[in-house]
Amino acid sequence: MFTKTNQELEKMGAKITTREIQQQPVLWQEAFDNYVAKKSDIDRFLEEILMKFPDQKIRVIFTGAGTSAYVGDTLKPYLNRVGAISRFVFDSLPTTDIVSAPLDNLKKEEPTILVSFARSGNSPESVAAVELAEKLVDNLYQITITCSSEGHLAKKAETEADNLLLLQPALSNDKGFAMTGSFSCMTLTAALIFDTSAETKKAGWIKTIITMGQEVISRESEIQTLVNLDFDRITYLGSGSLSGLTREAQLKVLELTAGKLTTIFDSSMGFRHGPKSYVNDKTIVFDFLSNDKYTRQYDVDILEEIKADEICVKVVGVGTSSDNNFSGDNFFIKAGDSKLPEIYQALPDVIFAQTFALMNSIKVNNTPDTPSATGTVNRVVKGVTIHDYE
Repeated sequence: MFTKTNQELEKMGAKITTREIQQQPVLWQEAFDNYVAKKSDIDRFLEEILMKFPDQKIRVIFTGAGTSAYVGDTLKPYLNRVGAISRFVFDSLPTTDIVSAPLDNLKKEEPTILVSFARSGNSPESVAAVELAEKLVDNLYQITITCSSEGHLAKKAETEADNLLLLQPALSNDKGFAMTGSFSCMTLTAALIFDTSAETKKAGWIKTIITMGQEVISRESEIQTLVNLDFDRITYLGSGSLSGLTREAQLKVLELTAGKLTTIFDSSMGFRHGPKSYVNDKTIVFDFLSNDKYTRQYDVDILEEIKADEICVKVVGVGTSSDNNFSGDNFFIKAGDSKLPEIYQALPDVIFAQTFALMNSIKVNNTPDTPSATGTVNRVVKGVTIHDYE
C-alpha cells in the first residue's frame, strides 16, 4: 500500500488513510518538538496547580470518545507507575460515560485536571463533558490536547486561563474516517507531559520509535502475508498499557472493514477466563509483547497456550525481541529496544495494527477512506442528543 502511487490509492479509495498512517513517524518528531517548545509553559501550569493543593493529590482524568478515549486507556497504566504518583492520581474516563452519568464519574471536592483528547474538538460528547465538569467540580483545571485549531475545544481553551491548549501537528488532524496520526500524536504528547523520566531519555526514545515506525511501514509485505490468510475473526491481546492499546487496534479493523470482520480484545491474562471461547479455526490472534521482563511472561504464556490448542489460523507476537520470546510466529521490530517503555512501544505497535486493518479493508472490498457505505457511522458523530443537566 505504501509504495503505490497516489493515483493507484485513489482508485482504491485508500489514499488518505494510507498516507496518514505512513506519515506518523514524521509527525512524532514534530509532536516532540512542540512539547519541547511548550515545556516551560506545561511545567508552570502544573506547578501552579500543585502549589494550590500542597496536601492533596490531584486527580487527572484522561477523556475522549472512541479512539480518543483509548488514548487514556493506553496512558493510564504506564503513568500510574512512572508519573508523579505522590501528587497525581491518573484515571481514564470516556466522555460518553461522563455525559451519561456525571455523578458517577466527577467528584465535586476533588481538585481535578481534565485532559481532553479530541481530533476535531467538535464531538457533542466532548463539548458536553467539559461543560459538566465545569459545572460539577469545584476546582477544575484543563489541558486540551487536540488536532484542530478551529475546533470548539481549541477555541474555548484559548480564552481560559485555567485551560492549557496543546495543539498537535496540523497533519495529525486526520482527514480519513479512522483516527491514526491523531491517536499516536495525542498519546505521545500526554505521555511526555506526565512521564517523570529524564528529558534526555525521552529524546532517545523518540528517535527509537521513529526508526521503529519507519521499519514497520517498510515491512508491509510481511503484514500482507498475514492478511492473506483465511480468517474472519481477529483477537488482540496485551498487558498494561498495551492492553489499553488492544481496544484501538481492534477498533481500526471494525471501522475500516465496516464490521465485515469481527474482533475481540482483552488482557493477556484475562483472555482465558471465558473470552477465549471466541477462538475458532477462522481466528488470527495477536499479542502486543511487553518489554517488562515480569509482565512479558504472561504475554508469552497465553500465546504458547493458544498455539498448543491448535485451533486458530495463526498466533503472532508483536513487538520487540528479548530473552523471552514466543516460540511461534513473531513480528519483531528489529530497530526496537527491549528496554523501551511500553507507552512508547505502543506507537510503532499501533502502526502495525493500523496497517493490518487498512489491508483487511481492501481484502473485503471496502474503501478505507470512506468505509461506512451506509453513512450510519461518521467521522464526527452525528445525531447525539445532549440532555440538559439540572
